[in-house]
Amino acid sequence: MRYFVQLSYDGTNYHGWQVQQNARSVQEEVEKTLSVICREPVEVVGAGRTDTGVHAVFYIAHFDSNLDSLDDEKTVFKLNCLLPNDIAVQKIFKVRPDAHARFDATYREYKYYISRNKDPFTFRYADKENRDLDLAMMNDAAQTLFEYTDFTSFSKLGSDVKTNNCRIFKAVWEDMGDHLIFTIRADRFLRNMVRAIVGTLLEVGLGKKTIEDFRKVIDQKDRSSAGASVAAKGLFLVDIGYPDTIGKLENVEM
Repeated sequence: MRYFVQLSYDGTNYHGWQVQQNARSVQEEVEKTLSVICREPVEVVGAGRTDTGVHAVFYIAHFDSNLDSLDDEKTVFKLNCLLPNDIAVQKIFKVRPDAHARFDATYREYKYYISRNKDPFTFRYADKENRDLDLAMMNDAAQTLFEYTDFTSFSKLGSDVKTNNCRIFKAVWEDMGDHLIFTIRADRFLRNMVRAIVGTLLEVGLGKKTIEDFRKVIDQKDRSSAGASVAAKGLFLVDIGYPDTIGKLENVEM
């Protein structure tokens, strides 16, 4: 029986989602807890990697089990009792035997949070930038992302991927007063891609790069031409899209 599990996590204390040697990961914690509940070894496949320190408000993974009654509130309650406080399960439901948390996803959406002022209640979850930013220019530059598919310039060097092509569907900055929020949606993301894009857009907002310079960064397909990556703590995975045939997913507003 194949199940999808919907969860969220604070990535502060983890080296990302994926299991790594000599490093704590969210995947490891989830697999360990599910194995206890199912009383059998459980391997969990996630919707994709998140970098060290990145958070997820909405994340999907799938796993197989011989048990056919895990999709209930009792199982969710047991999992949450065993999981660390910074990981929470919202839902478990049965899916098709061939359903895949990663390959069936049609899009992923991230939000990046920037605080304009020192705030003791958000400093763990937002980067800080109190310099004046030209938000209109940043949004104009962000719109150029729709014209491209090769984002090598925003990919972490040495990434083991077959292609650096992605389709971006949404990229917009919002002014929320004390905070700025950048939202980006694409069919897939490269390692470090969102943080590199945000760092380069900030250079546009600070007047260090023009919109034409931003285009040149993408055209050069060279990571060294882009801006520095912003801190991981401000980045949240907030949504993942799937075909209706898989089942109902309950998104968490943020």
